[in-house]
Amino acid sequence: MSQVSQAPVTTPDGVADPTAPTAYSEVKGWFSTYDQVLFDWFLGRQNDDAEKPGDLLELGAFLGKSAIFLGRYLRPGEELTVCDLFDSPAVDDSNLEENRSSYPTLTRRGFEVNYMAFHAALPTVIQAPTSVVAERVRPGSCRFIHVDASHLFEHVVTDIASSRIVGAPGAVVVFDDYRSEHCPGVAAAVWSAVVTGELRPICVSASKLYATWGDPAPHQAELLAWLEGRADLWHGIDTIAGRPLVRIGNQGAVPPEPPQPLRPAPVAAPAPGPVRRPGARWRRLAKDLLPPVVTRRIVAARRRRH
Repeated sequence: MSQVSQAPVTTPDGVADPTAPTAYSEVKGWFSTYDQVLFDWFLGRQNDDAEKPGDLLELGAFLGKSAIFLGRYLRPGEELTVCDLFDSPAVDDSNLEENRSSYPTLTRRGFEVNYMAFHAALPTVIQAPTSVVAERVRPGSCRFIHVDASHLFEHVVTDIASSRIVGAPGAVVVFDDYRSEHCPGVAAAVWSAVVTGELRPICVSASKLYATWGDPAPHQAELLAWLEGRADLWHGIDTIAGRPLVRIGNQGAVPPEPPQPLRPAPVAAPAPGPVRRPGARWRRLAKDLLPPVVTRRIVAARRRRH
């Protein structure tokens, strides 16, 4: 089943959802500081090229941490699409077990609440297996694709093939968990596409492989020039299947400014001060400044009036 949504998220009575995060750091997910730096560089570089518009796509959204980040780079007329099963039934037993063990708290509602805390409108949401992406997303339309869905080999192979169909010329495709010990299926699928297919790596971080279906050389040339000026990232160059690959490591990377929520965090009310009776300040001044005999007469007169 596929569902597309563009409506704001509110509680049933129409008010802003009180569970929405009030800071980007409150959004649960896995998105390292220096991958945020790299996303910012690739997307910012694309945004500087006004002659090459294109949509953004994410396969596997979890609770929206990277989708929220991607949404900042949309230009007028562009679209962000996310595809995830969320809380729909899995397509096979292996996928069902994967979802139960890795994403037990994942719901579409949770994603939408988080995203709408930072953006005025939802992205296009396809609630379905990622295998439908090649049919639902316009061919050759996406300039940046983030693949972080199923870790099962067969599913990743399909996601790789879909990225080629929907990717625009020179599109950047990012694969998460390409080397993690808990998901060897991702590594097998991605490196097979590199060695025997036409997927061209640009660079790798500890968690993600950045690649393209086109020529990686222009990306790498500008990336290396940029890295020379970054003391918070180290880099080196390896050769894989006869092609250069830039390796990037973290040396205390300074992240870009995080997405800011539309609803500011509540400000705590000041603690209440001591309760003072009317006239308390006058009595203190009288005691300090007037002769005792005058003070006694004034107090006695006030008592007679009351």
